[in-house]
Amino acid sequence: MSNLQSAIHNLKSKYWPLIKALQTGLLLTTGVAGYMSARCPIFNLGTLLGLAGSLFLAISGSTVLNMWWDRDIDAIMGRTQKRPTSAGEISPNETLRLGLILSVLGVGWAATIDALYGLIVFFGLFFDVVVYSMWLKRRTCWSIVWGGVSGAMPILAGRALGLGSIDWIGVALAASVIFWIPTHTLTFSMKFAEDYKAACVPTFPSTYGLPSTRATIAVSSILAALAMGAAVFSIGMAWGFLRLLAVLTAGLLMLAFAITFRPSERVNFGLFKYASLFMLGAMLMIVLDVL
Repeated sequence: MSNLQSAIHNLKSKYWPLIKALQTGLLLTTGVAGYMSARCPIFNLGTLLGLAGSLFLAISGSTVLNMWWDRDIDAIMGRTQKRPTSAGEISPNETLRLGLILSVLGVGWAATIDALYGLIVFFGLFFDVVVYSMWLKRRTCWSIVWGGVSGAMPILAGRALGLGSIDWIGVALAASVIFWIPTHTLTFSMKFAEDYKAACVPTFPSTYGLPSTRATIAVSSILAALAMGAAVFSIGMAWGFLRLLAVLTAGLLMLAFAITFRPSERVNFGLFKYASLFMLGAMLMIVLDVL
C-alpha cells in the first residue's frame, strides 16, 4: 500500500469516525440555515464558505474532544466499543491534540470573520465539551439541557453573522433546536438503556422512569414545533414551504404522542430517526426559501 493509500485508509477508518459526520453535518446545516434566514445576499460566497468552514472545524473539534473525554465509558457500552478511541486505534494524546487543533482553528477562524459570531461559536464548543461532557454528563440526566444549548449555537451563530446582532427570531430558532434535542436524545437513551446503565451514566429513563420520559418527549416536541413555526413564519417563509413544514411537524407530533400513549420499540426507533429528518427538512426549507 502506497503512502497516499495508507493516509486515505487512516483518514476513513480512524479519523473520520471521530467527528460523527452525520451529526456534524446536521449541525452545520442549521448554521447555514441560520445565516440564510437573515436574507443575506446568497452570492456572498466568501462569508458563506467561511461560515461553513469554521463551523465544520469547531463542531468537529468539540466532537473529537468529547470522544477523548468519554473513551473510558465508550469502551464499556456496546454501541460505542468499536470507536477508534475506545478500541485503542488512536492514542488518547493523539485524539486530544487533534480535537484541540480543530477547535482552535474553528473558533479562531470564526473570530476573524466576526467577533459576535466567533463568541457564539466559542460558547457552543465550551458548553458541549466543558459543561455538558466534562461536568454534567456523568452526574445528572439534566445534562441534556446544556447539550441542547450547545447544539443550538450553530443556528444562532449563523443568524447573528447574517444580521450582525442577536434578535428574537434567532433565539426562537435556537430554542427550536434546544427543544428538539430531547426528542432525539431521550428516544436514544431508551433504546440503549442497558448501555448507559453499564457505564453508570444517568439518563431520564433511569432517573424518572419511562412514562415521565415519554411525556417529556411529547412536551419537548410540541415546544420545538411552536418555536420553529413562530420563527419561520416571522422570516416570511413562502406558503408552499410552510405547508410542507406543517406536514413534517404533524408527523413529528403524531410519533411523539404515539410514544406517549401507545409506546413500542418500533415507535421509539421511528421517532428517533424521524426527529433528525424533521430538523434537516426544516433547515433545508429555510435555505431553499431564500434561494
